[in-house]
Amino acid sequence: MYSVLFLDETTFEAGVKVQIHSQSEPPFVQELGFGVAPGFQTFVAMQEQRLTYLPPPWGECHSSDFGLEFFPIYSITACRISCETRYVVENCNCKMVHMPGDAPFCTPEQYKECAEPALVLLGEKGNDYCECQTPCNLTRYNKELSMVKIPSKTSAKYLEKKFNKSEKYISENILVLDIFFEALNYETIEQRKAYEMAALLGDIGGQMGLFIGASILTILEIFDYIYELIKEKLFDLLGPEEEEGSHDENVSTCEPLSNHSDPTSHTVTVPLQTTLGTLEEIAC
Repeated sequence: MYSVLFLDETTFEAGVKVQIHSQSEPPFVQELGFGVAPGFQTFVAMQEQRLTYLPPPWGECHSSDFGLEFFPIYSITACRISCETRYVVENCNCKMVHMPGDAPFCTPEQYKECAEPALVLLGEKGNDYCECQTPCNLTRYNKELSMVKIPSKTSAKYLEKKFNKSEKYISENILVLDIFFEALNYETIEQRKAYEMAALLGDIGGQMGLFIGASILTILEIFDYIYELIKEKLFDLLGPEEEEGSHDENVSTCEPLSNHSDPTSHTVTVPLQTTLGTLEEIAC
């Protein structure tokens, strides 16, 4: 049986508290557990949910691969327990029973005078001291509870004989808890980017095609036009220099002409059939 003990040492509740959690997440019964009362049979139908969040810069989740001081896998519960443990150890030099670490356990006097008031003060601070982000991968269980009164008149007589207890004692101290999956499947909730690069390029191409009739061939034609324009400008700048250089070379291959004022005598033999030379020989 589990009772909630307050600072004034007054017990208000009778029963047990139960928490359903994944194996990689430590229990945090005092905050996340649900109560089961004696004298009732409680049915818990649960469904598994697997949530995936985006890391920065798209989201603000914390990677589960990076553990904490006392736990190898990150979770909100592990972060909260680690934070509470550090705070209590720093202020009381001891730890509570459910806290991890090597610090000594608090005595009942330390529980009442230091540890529990420290947790109350930590809760009032909020996220100023403990800032626990959502893990990028999270498994949780949705629950639906229903209850029926026990024992029945027939079973009360059987239980009286079996445990040698009265019907009143049995109704006040016996409970039944049934936990089962509502369906043999799980639900996946995944956070995705609102606008990806592929969607951006697709929207740009769609707007261009809709308003100016552009396509991939149009863009290639624009690049081809720019290439031809640059090539033409380069030819205009480099073309005249190359032509002048080739003209100078042609002229230099010719022999210098003789001065007509100098008296010369030539003996010319004209063949019956002459053959034309090359263009350079004729020009010279």
